[in-house]
Amino acid sequence: MKNDILYSFRRCPYAIRARWALLICEIKVEIREIDLKNKPLDFLNNSKTKTVPILIKKNSEVIEESLEIILWALSESKKENIKLIYFPENKKEDIFEIINENDNEFKYHLDRFKYATRYKDSDEEFHFTNAIKFIKRWNELLAENKYFFGDSPTIADWSIWPFVRQFRIACESQKRTNYFESSIKNWLDSFEKNREFKSLMYKYELWEPYSRKNYFPSN
Repeated sequence: MKNDILYSFRRCPYAIRARWALLICEIKVEIREIDLKNKPLDFLNNSKTKTVPILIKKNSEVIEESLEIILWALSESKKENIKLIYFPENKKEDIFEIINENDNEFKYHLDRFKYATRYKDSDEEFHFTNAIKFIKRWNELLAENKYFFGDSPTIADWSIWPFVRQFRIACESQKRTNYFESSIKNWLDSFEKNREFKSLMYKYELWEPYSRKNYFPSN
């Protein structure tokens, strides 16, 4: 295999955070955008979880977790001191704690708020109320610093902002207001208004075997 390959779905927050890490770390991969309702056989044969993102390395090793892809991107990056900047040793425990909070608690309520009809007996208002608790707590952190752990982002910020973005989109679709305070709004804006955001969310054609190869980040 000549290139590392990333199977992705443009709007998936897990895929977004993996692509963001690859973008910031300047790691070029072949990107394969797939339809989650019609998953290609090659993807299914390589994935145990059957969901995106998955990274297939040149040596055929498969990485199935987005956080592991982020850590891999940091280890592969040629940018000077990148691990010290985005994954500081003295903040590792705090970083993993807040990512775990997002992935296992906030995401639970986010899904049942945004996709209430998919979950039997789901109480949309209950899950919105509980999701807001995390938003308010994170806003308190961001009222003290521009990012979760200081004036520069870490992989905690990388890992969480796509889910907060998804929450905002869900609120807008339901005509809800006053779901963000200024600190967390400004934090999310710092990613969505970043000059790299357009590249991050570029709409690739769906991948099929023998289709032309697309690379991310693009030249």
